[in-house]
Amino acid sequence: MQNIRPNFGSIPPVVKNLIIINVLMLLATYVLSMRGVDLARILGLHYISSPKFEPYQLVTHIFMHGGFTHLLFNMFALWMFGRVLEAVWGPKRFFIYYFVTGLGAAVLHTFVNFLEFQSLIAKMSPEKIDIVMREGVNIYNQGKNYTDPLMGKLNLLINIPTVGASGAVFGVLLGFGMLFPNTQLMLLFPPIPIKAKYFVIGYGLLELYLGLTRPGSNIAHFAHLGGMLFGYILIKYWNKNSRNFY
Repeated sequence: MQNIRPNFGSIPPVVKNLIIINVLMLLATYVLSMRGVDLARILGLHYISSPKFEPYQLVTHIFMHGGFTHLLFNMFALWMFGRVLEAVWGPKRFFIYYFVTGLGAAVLHTFVNFLEFQSLIAKMSPEKIDIVMREGVNIYNQGKNYTDPLMGKLNLLINIPTVGASGAVFGVLLGFGMLFPNTQLMLLFPPIPIKAKYFVIGYGLLELYLGLTRPGSNIAHFAHLGGMLFGYILIKYWNKNSRNFY
């Protein structure tokens, strides 16, 4: 088994630039918020039926974060596991992998939201649906919401933007576990060693459990699973069509 030890002097170019861009975007979010501009609502991913949805958000949401802690955990994981993958695959392949998993996360997250959207509108009158679709974004921008529980859930579903590189980072984690399944990692809580393959499987099962049991939470569990799913598919595709891929 191998032990992964930090090496701060070695950060490959794609991982380095991704970290820099994400840090700069968080700083821009803080600076612009002082001028009344909510960058997360502009670049974060909205549901496709929301009046705030724009196609470019499928990409830009990957570079946005909800705060310093959110950014710190994602960038630490990207540095820890992504630099290893980039060293093995090279910058071009790692760059493709990162964005495929990030977009895959958005696809699965949007699909799950679509199912929830259909479930909600099936229980609502056309009049209430129309009110939320026409006026909900203004209500949400005022920091308010509808007292009707179904209208309130629908309004949040279509108007709360999803931000973060977590889907792509979970894809990176999956890739590391597939390429180095027997590498020993040291957990922080509890401080015990665990093989990468068991860590990835356990994390994936936990995300699935939380996604099924805590719908509507402020954590996009199915986006995380989407990153892992698309990462698995892409690695299997590359492995099938490339000699000595890994």
